[in-house]
Amino acid sequence: ASGEEDGAVEEKETNNKKRTKGAIATAWLTFYNIAMTAGWLVLAVAMVRFYFHKGTHKGLYKTIARTLKFFQTFALLEIGHCAIGIVRTSVIVTGVQVSSRIFMVWFITNSIRQIQNEESVVLFVVVWTLTEITRYSFYTFKLLNHLPYFIKWARYNLFIVMYPLGVIGELMTIYGALPYVRRSGMYSLRLPNKYNVSFDYYYFLIIVMLSYIPLFPQLFLHMLRQRRRVLHGEVIVEKDE
Repeated sequence: ASGEEDGAVEEKETNNKKRTKGAIATAWLTFYNIAMTAGWLVLAVAMVRFYFHKGTHKGLYKTIARTLKFFQTFALLEIGHCAIGIVRTSVIVTGVQVSSRIFMVWFITNSIRQIQNEESVVLFVVVWTLTEITRYSFYTFKLLNHLPYFIKWARYNLFIVMYPLGVIGELMTIYGALPYVRRSGMYSLRLPNKYNVSFDYYYFLIIVMLSYIPLFPQLFLHMLRQRRRVLHGEVIVEKDE
């Protein structure tokens, strides 16, 4: 009897710890998603105000660069969320999506000022902003157990248009950066050097562009499967990788 009582106490303590950890994780995720929703809303308002005041997209990126870099870099936490298991999403999928955006912000647009006024930059920034406002507000309302249907609908329908447009904007921006990279030799390492290693950023960017060919369909199809599951209740059986 004493052993059974001890076992019951231990099980109760374990359940209490799990509930506490779950509550802390939920509180943190709620705060994180509210903060990210607010950040991207601030970005959207800044872009609209700039365009109404200036009547042109030129100079827009310089105005919003600091906010964009901060909130997009802050998204690195999402990889950690997946890694420690408080969010049930593939670490690989999340890692690819977040790191590709970090790369676009820091190593393309921020580093090559000559392309910052290109229409393609505005295209992918606008797409990212609309997508992230929808995505983070979806997560926020879901965590609060008050998810409006139009938010749910937008989350799993807008990407059908937004995802390809974002990819087009990113690819056009990288393509536009190639001549400047080739002339400047930025981020490249030529032989001979003390490391005995050669790296050409120009060809690296070409490889990055080519990587969209296998990666984009996989990520897009992943979202389509999620859409069928959430909106239409289909049971999707995915193979373990």
